[in-house]
Amino acid sequence: MAQIGPLIETHPLFPQRANVEFAQILDKSRIRMRVWERGVGITLACGTGAAATAVAAFRKGLAERKVELILDGGSLFIEWREEDGHVLMTGPGVTSFMGEVDLDRA
Repeated sequence: MAQIGPLIETHPLFPQRANVEFAQILDKSRIRMRVWERGVGITLACGTGAAATAVAAFRKGLAERKVELILDGGSLFIEWREEDGHVLMTGPGVTSFMGEVDLDRA
């Protein structure tokens, strides 16, 4: 992933660069996913990417409408509701960084 991620991120097909999700179908209800974020590299999670991965897996017949996405930062549970097409995401919210900004130097 550390070698392939930057190649896809900066490929000419993506002039503004791209986030890349690497997914492995474990079974119809669980997907292992890792994230390469443009300009950052490997990150712990990406909710938008998890939702897109879950919907794509269902559309390809690889997963159910409700799946667990297992990410480096923990699991997200994604449901693509048939009745209204909404994608729902459930998972923990945790602080990954705290800092201060010196506005006089910004």
